[in-house]
Amino acid sequence: MNAVQVKGLGLKLGGRQVLTDLSLSVASGEFCVVIGPNGSGKTTLLRLLAALLVPESGKIELFGQPLGRYSRRQLARVLALVPQQAPTDFPFSVRETVLMGRSPHLGLMAFERATDLALAAEAMAFTDVSHLADRRLDQLSGGERQRVIIARAICQQPRLILLDEPTAALDPAHQIKILDLLERLRQERGVTVIMVSHDLNLAALYGDRLLLLCEGRADRVGTPVEVLERARLERVYGCTMVVEEDRRNGFLRVSPVPARYRKD
Repeated sequence: MNAVQVKGLGLKLGGRQVLTDLSLSVASGEFCVVIGPNGSGKTTLLRLLAALLVPESGKIELFGQPLGRYSRRQLARVLALVPQQAPTDFPFSVRETVLMGRSPHLGLMAFERATDLALAAEAMAFTDVSHLADRRLDQLSGGERQRVIIARAICQQPRLILLDEPTAALDPAHQIKILDLLERLRQERGVTVIMVSHDLNLAALYGDRLLLLCEGRADRVGTPVEVLERARLERVYGCTMVVEEDRRNGFLRVSPVPARYRKD
């Protein structure tokens, strides 16, 4: 079964066509990375999948059921959304923040049970933030906060995690830690991951499937080798690119070429 099935998706915002006739299938347990230039519709797509926006045309199914049939609580039990940056003015401890992931599974005005506390502890251990449990979120570094927000998402026990540029403000070491964590989550728990990223090299390293958006349309969907073609990237991004294969390690590397190095 596909985790996500999108057919003919279209949306206009502020008089501008943001997405046009977009179709995409993401298999359960797959790591899909959405790439494309600024303004190509990447974040809008995530917001549509999370039911934060309603499409004007087309349809979205999650795990074989139309998105519109999910209540907010039902949706929160199958889907978690991780924003680009964790909030910095959040006056809660790490433990309290992670426990918020249990909200969709609790009744109105219900308190956390022993099983909820155990799941929060497990999520903190999985993301290596257990030692920070009593610290406030606004006292942590950017990488630590992002791991806490992912721990909260894990605590929801979702089948699908959506992430909007989760590594944008992090250094390379922390980027790899976050994405290794998501890859482990996918492999060990079968969670489907859909991530928006501007980093073509991270997309090449982690994506089973890439969706390249250009002006709101799917320019190409496929494996990194199929999508990250030099001529295609140059056309979509409007700059000179170098695409090389690291034969020793078996992945692609993509680099834009500054004007000073171009030999036209």
